[in-house]
Amino acid sequence: MAIVTKDMIIAEVIKRHPQTEKVFKKHFGNGCFTCPGSKNEDIAFGAMMHNVDTELVMQELNDAVKGA
Repeated sequence: MAIVTKDMIIAEVIKRHPQTEKVFKKHFGNGCFTCPGSKNEDIAFGAMMHNVDTELVMQELNDAVKGA
């Protein structure tokens, strides 16, 4: 079962699970942390905007949360 889902807001995920920060940096870049959109945009939208496979990002985020 996924802990992080693609409809979750990026900033909220980072706040609740700081270990996901490296995944967001890898796929979305460093600007993700200063972008005002991160407080309103969900992971699926971010993946689309950065032309990244949503399922890959989700797998890596959930692995990070689980400590895999």
